[in-house]
Amino acid sequence: MSSVSPASVVSLQPDLEQASAAERVQWALENHGEGLILTTSFGIQSAVMLHLVTQQAPEIPVVFIDTGYLFPETYRFADQLTERLKLNLKVYQPRVSAARQEALFGKRWEQDSEELDRYNLLNKVEPMDRAVRELGAEAWLAGLRRSQGSTRENRPVVQAQNKVTKIHPIIDWNNQQVHQYLIHNGLPYHPLWEQGYVSVGDWHSSVPLAPGMTESETRFGGQKRECGLHEISGQPDFQI
Repeated sequence: MSSVSPASVVSLQPDLEQASAAERVQWALENHGEGLILTTSFGIQSAVMLHLVTQQAPEIPVVFIDTGYLFPETYRFADQLTERLKLNLKVYQPRVSAARQEALFGKRWEQDSEELDRYNLLNKVEPMDRAVRELGAEAWLAGLRRSQGSTRENRPVVQAQNKVTKIHPIIDWNNQQVHQYLIHNGLPYHPLWEQGYVSVGDWHSSVPLAPGMTESETRFGGQKRECGLHEISGQPDFQI
């Protein structure tokens, strides 16, 4: 296995921009091997990445961050896809339970942006960082797409994020390509797709798409698109 350092990923962009999604996954496997993980939120279109990657790497660790605030439909969808695709699922949860958090801090998602950041740090970023450390991950496959919002429209296929390399195999796919992949492979959307959701995370911070809204505005009351998992951390000890 040859290793590619995060600092050198920029030079790889021209070749990978022209590659197919499957070729990008193959590149990631060839360069990172057992140091590669896949993340999933079991969101609206998550079956695409889960199927695409496990066709080549059926044993890859699949990291699922369970905040304790997910929709009941999400938990059932997770079980369904885990069984169907025989996922090597690794579930990570916050160190502090949802009930204890609310008793100590209240409903942080209803407070100001700083409290929302603290909520995301405790419930999403720290568990993901712990997963990276415990699994010995040096690279991370994620299903981000440029069409999902302004915070993602300029993302490269490969980028350095703190101490890991991020690979986005379907970064240039549009909604039609996603739909076609799901239909061609007989894969399901998340159950809440039928209720108008285009992005699903925690139940308290996700709403269906309404007329005049962008996809980004369906999360966190429109305050922000990213929860911290796909941003450079300001904390030097974090791997992600």
